[in-house]
Amino acid sequence: MGEYAVETQLRELRAEARGAIALAECLAALQELEVKYLGRRARLTTMLRSLGQMPAGERPRLGQLANEVRRELESLLEARRTQLASGQAESELVGERLDVTLPGVAAKPGKVHPLMRVWRDVEETFVSMGFEVVDGREVETDFFNFEALNVPQDHPARDMQDSFYVGEDIVLRTQTSPVQIRTMRRMTPRTPVRLVHPGRVFRRGDDDMTHSPMFHQVECLYVDKGIGLTHLKGVLLAFARSFFGPETEVRMRPSYFPFTEPSAEVDVSCPWCHGSGCRICKGTGWIEILGAGMVHPNVLRYGGYDPDLVTGFAFGMGLDRLAQMRYGIDHVRLMFANDLRMLRQV
Repeated sequence: MGEYAVETQLRELRAEARGAIALAECLAALQELEVKYLGRRARLTTMLRSLGQMPAGERPRLGQLANEVRRELESLLEARRTQLASGQAESELVGERLDVTLPGVAAKPGKVHPLMRVWRDVEETFVSMGFEVVDGREVETDFFNFEALNVPQDHPARDMQDSFYVGEDIVLRTQTSPVQIRTMRRMTPRTPVRLVHPGRVFRRGDDDMTHSPMFHQVECLYVDKGIGLTHLKGVLLAFARSFFGPETEVRMRPSYFPFTEPSAEVDVSCPWCHGSGCRICKGTGWIEILGAGMVHPNVLRYGGYDPDLVTGFAFGMGLDRLAQMRYGIDHVRLMFANDLRMLRQV
């Protein structure tokens, strides 16, 4: 190829590339042109490689012309790229423009879970009576979950609380009562001890409309000098009237729990029929809500207190059952299913 043919092709290539770059309508097309005119296999690259075959006297002039063409094309490509990018950004802004005069779409607000509503209400009720909300561990030792609560290895009450063991003498707590012992040991010998502890508990057993392997309880403990059953009933009556209504009555029936003596089952007058008898209370006018009693002397000793000097009462109830009663939830599993249809109804 002669030097005149190379020069002619360089000038023709420059004119062709100028026109093509000017007509490129998008960044993708511009990228293709860059590969076509400046890539490793482009015509300009091939001509630059062939300059070594030109006469020595013509190489500087043709090399200078080829480099001028290359620099010009690079400059044109960059300028066109900037122009196209600016236009694309402007088009995107126009497409994304919002009409602020249009009515907005209201966000759906979240709702507090019915169980958490009951949880908070119970806490607030007892705090207003001078109780302190305390926290406790869900994974407990066998000692704090059973033995320190007057439930030794061979006690038949253990059969009622079939446990989830996660190690030797390590159990998922079957009740919130272990917090009694830990709190008394932390506070001894100070009095009074007034605590309320809501939390999760775990038991093997039936999984049906009213039972679940994981559920929630709230524990209440009051230890001081001269505490008796009258104090227990007074606190229970205050709670029942705060939670169920000002006309609510309570009654205590003798029962048995290993960690209290004497022990009682506690009923409230039916909040639906007000004691006259209905389907909910099965015609009795009363609904059982919790177990209670005076703290057993052995439990006080395990907590570090002398039962000859102080007494106390304790009771525990199911938060899930309270939520079911308040909101008319038939199946306890509905509260753990994360079904928004149920949450929007309560």
